Amino acid sequence: MNDLVVGVGLVLVIEGLLWALFPHIATRLLEFAAASSESGLRMGGAAAVAGGVLTIWLIRG
Repeated sequence: MNDLVVGVGLVLVIEGLLWALFPHIATRLLEFAAASSESGLRMGGAAAVAGGVLTIWLIRG
């Protein structure tokens, strides 16, 4: 459970840094995502999940 909380905290830090340091880029990324197709967003999300699972498997395994 501690690892889950640390993971959520890291996500908040990374996203917070993006908005704090590069708000213009973050806004452009949101505009790009809004203009993307639903299937493209699903594929990107699935790729991110697969990459995250692979990373955790490599580190923990």
